[in-house]
Amino acid sequence: MPARHFLHALASPPATAAPTRPRLVIARTGAALADTIEIAGDSGARRRGLLGRDGLATGTALVIAPCSAVHTFGMRFPIDVIFAARDGRVMKIVRDIPASRMAAAWGAFAAIEMAAGEAARRDVAVGDIVEIR
Repeated sequence: MPARHFLHALASPPATAAPTRPRLVIARTGAALADTIEIAGDSGARRRGLLGRDGLATGTALVIAPCSAVHTFGMRFPIDVIFAARDGRVMKIVRDIPASRMAAAWGAFAAIEMAAGEAARRDVAVGDIVEIR
């Protein structure tokens, strides 16, 4: 059986669980990293990412998995990217990435894209664990 990852709860919610809106939470503080989560888990959604959008709402994250590198070619707005390992550990944070740039984290499982400034506002740090609740 393959090892589970921090996004497993989104793919396989408990059968007895009442329907809830999952949030991405920073385990250290219990605070929400993102109140709205969009998952780009297939190749088409990963390729599309945030292209064609004019922005990303505060408190919203696009989680691209599996993914260890992103680009902002063709993007209309800057973003913060949080790279996380399979267990949800934050490996790297790249803030305020403008258009036509690339960012990567060797060995990352997921890239969490948010509006520029959200990583600082949400007080997430390298080494934190992010999880679905």
